[in-house]
Parts: sequence; structure tokens; C-alpha cells
Amino acid sequence: MSKMPVLFIGHGSPMNMVAHNDYTRSLEKLGKTLARPKAILVISAHYLTNGTYVTAADNPRMIYDFYGFPEELYSVKYSAPGAPEIAREITATTKRFGIERDEKWGLDHAAYAVLRHIFPQADIPVLELSIDYSPINQWKTKPLQYYYDLAKVLSPLREKGVLIIGSGNIVHNLRVIDFENVDAAVYPWARDFDERVKRCLTAGNYTALLDLNQMGLAAALAVPTLDHYLPMVQSLALQGKGEPLKFIFEGFQNASISMRAFQIG
Repeated sequence: MSKMPVLFIGHGSPMNMVAHNDYTRSLEKLGKTLARPKAILVISAHYLTNGTYVTAADNPRMIYDFYGFPEELYSVKYSAPGAPEIAREITATTKRFGIERDEKWGLDHAAYAVLRHIFPQADIPVLELSIDYSPINQWKTKPLQYYYDLAKVLSPLREKGVLIIGSGNIVHNLRVIDFENVDAAVYPWARDFDERVKRCLTAGNYTALLDLNQMGLAAALAVPTLDHYLPMVQSLALQGKGEPLKFIFEGFQNASISMRAFQIG
């Protein structure tokens, strides 16, 4: 099996799981270009744990980890099987980082909100990797280099047919979001930070992305917490030498959410 690519998908609002817009159409188009993976590993911005875990259930449950949305969202199903054998392989080969198996967590919307557009049949095994978020203290969880190094050890999975997807958002500030208007005017600081990240991605300057204190004043507003930023960092760690990075989608929703998505390989 040929080496699978790596994706980073900005998932945004849970409403995107039922929306028909330029963003969701870009995911549908993407799904038609990808080779069928053996399994999918999602690095989820919504699976925050004390330590790092990988889901290991045979049939992962749906987790509706959002509140106050239309009732139809709580009836969405994505009945993909799990991949416990891959979870065991991950824990066996990443002992340096102490990744453990978790049979209780299932699929949160960081996974199924995007997968139902990319692979709507839900017939490919899916597992999730958590983000070690202890202690939760703004940017003072662990050095970003730690998360980058952790993700790097997952690279051999790509050679075994596993599609790895980081699901978060480069700019994600819910404190000032315009919930009522998905097409609201984008805050200047949000656009500025997103463009700074784009330039770093295009130039392959990932060192800058690992030090938010050097990314300008906009970084504090664009990344008030690390949960949605870290899946992007970990996706970049999986890039092989000489592999191209291309943008799948560029744009904003609700004034303060970057929906930027890219593919490596």
C-alpha cells in the first residue's frame, strides 16, 4: 500500500456537519481524490486528557460534545468501526510517550463532523488520539515541541495505510465569535494571524509555529487556548522530507474561526 497523506482540517462549528457550503463541498471533493485508507486516526481538539490516549473500542460510541444546537445534530450518526489492533500497535511502539488505550471514549464531532463529508459511508475504521492537556493553563500545558515530537513517532502508520487527520482550527476564539452570522466580517487580528501561519506553512518555517510568543500580538487572540491549534502542529510533524503541502480550503466562519485546511503528501 502506498504512503497515505496527512490532513489538517479546520472543523469549525458543529453546524458544518449538516451544512452545504463551499467548505463542506471542498471536503466532499477531497474524499473523491484520496485512496481508501486501511484506517483513519483523528487527532482531536475535543479529546483532552491527563496524559495521551488512543481510542480502542471495537464500536466507538457517538459523543455529542456540543450544546444549544438544532435537534437534528443530535441525531447524526457515523457508525464507523474502531481499530483496536492499531491502537495496540500505537501503544506498543510509542512507549517513550506513554500513550495508553482508552475503550470508553468514542467519536466526538472533531472526527465525524468532517468524516461524514469525506467518507460518508462510514465503513472505514476510525480511532482518535487525545491531546495531553494537563495542566490546563493557557499556553503553559507542555512545550509545543513535545506535541510535535510525539506526533512524529506516528509516522510509520502512514506506510501501513493509516490516514492521519488533525482536526482543530488555526484561529479559534469563541469569546468573540459571531454565532448568528457564519459569514460575518473577519476580525483583522484573526486574518492577520491566519496569514502569518499560511506564510510559515508555505515556507516550511515550522519553528516559528512552535513559539507563539514570537508570532505577534494577534496570536494571543487567535489562540487563546491550545486545544484547536495543537492538531495543526501535530499534523506538520508527520511531513516527510520533500513532501509537498497544499491548501484544501481557505476561509473564515463566524468572524473568529479559520477554516483553513491542508494536505501533506
